[in-house]
Formats: sequence, C-alpha cells, structure tokens
Amino acid sequence: MSPGFQGRPRSAEPALPPGQYLTEDFPVLSAGPTPRVPQETWEFVITDETGAQFRWSWAELMGLPQETPTVDIHCVTRWSKLGTSWQGVSLDTLLDGIDTAADYALVHSYGGYTTNLPLDDLRDGRAWVAHTFDGAPLDREHGGPARLLVPHLYFWKSAKWVRGIRLLVDDEPGFWETAGYHDYGDPWREQRYQGD
Repeated sequence: MSPGFQGRPRSAEPALPPGQYLTEDFPVLSAGPTPRVPQETWEFVITDETGAQFRWSWAELMGLPQETPTVDIHCVTRWSKLGTSWQGVSLDTLLDGIDTAADYALVHSYGGYTTNLPLDDLRDGRAWVAHTFDGAPLDREHGGPARLLVPHLYFWKSAKWVRGIRLLVDDEPGFWETAGYHDYGDPWREQRYQGD
C-alpha cells in the first residue's frame, strides 16, 4: 500500500430506505380535516378481543413513565426526516398487564382514521403514544395532542390524533390499507402498495 492511500471515500449522504429523499422540514399530510381534541376530554382506550376496555385520561397518560426516543421517520410519499426527537409513553407500558390472545391491532384516531398493525410491532420498545416533538407539545397539524409513533414503518402507520387501539385475533385493514396501501409498510422493503 502506498503512503497516503485512503481507500474508497465514504458517502456523505445518510443511509435512507430505497426511493426516499432527505428533508429538513416536517411536511404535513392528512387524510381529512384536522380535529380539535382538548386535553381535558382526550382519552386513550385499548379494547381487547373480548371487549374489555382499559382507559387513560390525559392526566393519567402524563403520570406514566415517559420515554424520549430519537428516531428516523419515513413517509410513503418518499420523504425521510432523520434524528427526530419525541417524548411519550411506550406501548409496552400501556399493554402491560393486558392478557390477550390477539395478534393484530387496529388503531383508531379522533376524526375516524384507522390503521392496522401486527401487535408485535407495538411491543419491545418499537412504538409510543407521543405527545411532544422536538421539546414542545405536539402541534395539532402533526397529530397533537397525541399520536402513535411507530418509526420502523412508513409514517401512515403512526396515526395522528390517536384515541385507541382495538386488539384483534384476525387482521382488519385500516383507512389507507383499504384504499390499496400495503398492509405492513416496511420502508426498507418499499412496501408502499398492495403487491409490493
């Protein structure tokens, strides 16, 4: 090897999922009008497959152990935002003590939006009910007062204005999945639409 040989230079570009581009801003995309959900009336409800319900008010959610994940997020419309900072409650905390035979979850939002996920994708430190973004309360346009945060999947799975989760034995498609989007939505496998 000759003196000064450095080898192949590394790319200055971060590793992004296929077909994605990097953005510094935070684009706003919604399936419908932005609901107004006061913290005083907000609640989060997990309903198991037997119909049993587990409820948290805003004050109760804020009283639970809080986590501060820093994660990359990827939208199916091809933008990615790296190193985003959040605060919220892990789904592990909310699901703790709920005995279920369910394999799937259907997430419900204020305003009627739904999205489906395998229950395993909400466990093991992979999902949160997030109420803070970049050190400030989550803006309404980004899902405030609280949204689901599932950063390892395309961002439509991180439902804005989240109000609850129904645990299901059989998978049931949500809003975009019924319209032809992929049931799972892994950005690294480009699972944008059914058949991808």
